[in-house]
Amino acid sequence: MAEAVPLFERGGGCKVAVEIGLTSALRKAVADGVVFDIALLPRGDIDALVRDGRIAGSGVADIARSAIGVAVRAGAPKPDIATVDAFRRAVLQASSVTYSDGPSGLYIAGLMDRLGLAEAIKSKTKLTTGPIAELLARGEAELGLQQIVAILPVKGAELVGPLPGELQNIIVYAAGISAATQQSSAARDLIRFLATPEVVRIIRAKGLEPG
Repeated sequence: MAEAVPLFERGGGCKVAVEIGLTSALRKAVADGVVFDIALLPRGDIDALVRDGRIAGSGVADIARSAIGVAVRAGAPKPDIATVDAFRRAVLQASSVTYSDGPSGLYIAGLMDRLGLAEAIKSKTKLTTGPIAELLARGEAELGLQQIVAILPVKGAELVGPLPGELQNIIVYAAGISAATQQSSAARDLIRFLATPEVVRIIRAKGLEPG
């Protein structure tokens, strides 16, 4: 958004103020009646706010898809994670594994349990509230798992690749227009702009895929 919004404004769009926050905090603010024009949240949260009457039922659009990736410290050997069995071996062979205690981390914890790895890696698992790539960069963990969009910006860590397709968990981020907005036309213009080729290039450069 930091890169896309100035392009929108320079192209003749209106001035846009962007507030960034945790999904839980933003959804609560919308539910409590905060004044806004567009909300950009996981699709499930947008759909719930539509049901609650906070977001208009028309105009909702999927913007980006976020996948979970595996990362290591920059320059470290990259393990094979191309298949489910290869991924299991990589996790078991790593001296330490890190993932977040946020939404992606909850999924990963469940995945480890599903793969029968939870007990085996319990003693070498490190949870973090921030980007797991920072632990990798400092040499505090060998293998990390988090949304790719959170891995790529951190210097000192390298993306190995996305989780195998069978194990992947995609979060779809969608835009919805406030049911109470006085700027519905401008809001629709911005949402349409987020699907243009120039913004799609930004989305992909950040480790996401267009919606």
